[in-house]
Amino acid sequence: MHAFEHGAVMWDVARPRRTSRLAGVGMAGFRVRDLAPLRIVPHPAVTLFLDFGAGSPVLDDNRGQQRGSLVTGPGLGAGGAVRAWGQDLECIQVRLSPVIARAVLGSSTADLDGAAVPLDDMWGRGEASRLCERLADLSSWQERFALVDALLARRREAGPPVEPEVAQAWHRIVVSHGAVRVGSLAAEVGWSRKRLWSRFCSQLGLPPKQAGKLVRFDRAVHRLVAGEEAARVSADAGYADQSHLHRDVMAFTGSTPAKMVEEPFLTVDDIAWPPPGPPTSAVPPHAVTPAPPTWPKARLRASGEASGHL
Repeated sequence: MHAFEHGAVMWDVARPRRTSRLAGVGMAGFRVRDLAPLRIVPHPAVTLFLDFGAGSPVLDDNRGQQRGSLVTGPGLGAGGAVRAWGQDLECIQVRLSPVIARAVLGSSTADLDGAAVPLDDMWGRGEASRLCERLADLSSWQERFALVDALLARRREAGPPVEPEVAQAWHRIVVSHGAVRVGSLAAEVGWSRKRLWSRFCSQLGLPPKQAGKLVRFDRAVHRLVAGEEAARVSADAGYADQSHLHRDVMAFTGSTPAKMVEEPFLTVDDIAWPPPGPPTSAVPPHAVTPAPPTWPKARLRASGEASGHL
């Protein structure tokens, strides 16, 4: 487990020792005693918040406040309008590739419509509540991760898969870091642009062009937090120039790139889901070491249980 201190707020962050049995699943556990309102930064994944603490996290999105165990679609937080806060929080956050989320949830992520939805609404009354009761009864994070992983695997096997062409298109967007054009995707899978757009939206919950922009933004903003210069990031990520990068960051977060690198959420993000390696082979080794946090009295330290986010 890792402890992260932001001013008077202490985050305890745990990661699984073992990778998930499912490709496209990432998990992390969080314990936070007093969380002040925190900006949610968009991410290209479907996210489950499994709440089992004494207090419930509050997520304020464009539809009002939501509490308890939730599921959110890809890109939640676009525009910078979503905040989370609460006291005595304990939860597991699960990130699902949109390709497997449809099966795990039992329905299309398009039903989420860019908002936070109670998880019981997706899984049927009581299933999420029973899971969280079991999580609260377990004594270690690793037992909790194993329980969640087993449930996800069962639901994945029983749920409806996305079409292979849709999965292939998503994979190409991810491996190209969002740089592939929709016309090229359609040609690769043998579909028309209109058909790709329709199937992609209905099964993954967002258009392919928006998916590419979100993947590109996510990679770029993490590189900025790691201390890389905006000029290099914008060039490597395929932006036309720095002003293009600036506009995308503003569109997704409602804030400037300079402000984004000070967001505690993004530092916690890299602790909970550490990047697998350098963003690009062209980046020198020093550039992928996260820069020291710039906010006052912030520090990181490792303690207790070793282990693989909010």
